[in-house]
Amino acid sequence: MKLKTISELLDSYKSNNNKIFGEKLIFKGIEGKDVYNITAPFEDDGDLVIAGRVEDRNCEQSKVKFFINRDGVWIPRTNTVEFDLQDPFVTLIDSELIFGGVEIHPHPIIKGASGYKTVFYRGQNINSLKKFTEGPEMMKDIRLVKLINGEIGVFTRPQGEAGKRGKIGFTKIKSLEELNSDVISMTPLLEGQFADDEWGGPNQIHILENGLLGILGHIACFDNEGNRHYYSMVFAYNADTDEASEIKIIAARSDLPRGEAKRPDLEDVIFSGGLVRLKNGKAELYLGASDAEAYKAIIDDPFAEYER
Repeated sequence: MKLKTISELLDSYKSNNNKIFGEKLIFKGIEGKDVYNITAPFEDDGDLVIAGRVEDRNCEQSKVKFFINRDGVWIPRTNTVEFDLQDPFVTLIDSELIFGGVEIHPHPIIKGASGYKTVFYRGQNINSLKKFTEGPEMMKDIRLVKLINGEIGVFTRPQGEAGKRGKIGFTKIKSLEELNSDVISMTPLLEGQFADDEWGGPNQIHILENGLLGILGHIACFDNEGNRHYYSMVFAYNADTDEASEIKIIAARSDLPRGEAKRPDLEDVIFSGGLVRLKNGKAELYLGASDAEAYKAIIDDPFAEYER
């Protein structure tokens, strides 16, 4: 399979005449802060809840708060814990809630710089979440999925010598107790997905009807002026044969209504948060936009073709 650049993937995306309806999600009760990089809604103790990254426009010191919808507006859920994290994600493994995000801390080597790592929590509900492990230093976008055979699939996104700006890896473990930074660091990479000057990562994993894994993620690059360009993408992965389909872009910032941005270099950025498949051949795609806003987009179900 020929590696395609973002430019080539965008050409394919635009030629398909995709129809997208996007609406900005309204958040209140957060004292003028921005909410972005949200999860898709998930159920917790009878409530449909969204986790979102909440912060001031001029900084990246964020909290993850949990929101419920009241009359079309998302408000903070009362009596619910908060986390000093960025970019939340959730999944279920054996009916247990697995939650995580990116923890920011002083860089372990470079004085005055920030470091980060992905941290993982587990519990029967949000308020019972307890930290159980963490990923290696300087790695975001680690995602888990319970496989049909009972194992747990682990998707990673290393950078540096092996991963360049960021590539996707995959491995399998027997249980959550095996998940640690060493296992994550040694995960083999999927081949032929990203050019070395482009990058991407996984955001949410779906088990498809035929047993394939449907990966929702992002693919990104810089332009010549140093501006970032992020797109939502998907691909299918066979965890038994280690085969991945070609990446497919499913949404761009230009598909959504105009809005605000944290900085000028982030104007053309969307970050896949989660996807809910509907029964009518459509899907709800939940997105962060320009590091300042959150949207829901109605799109054609991007995983349907992998189940045919």
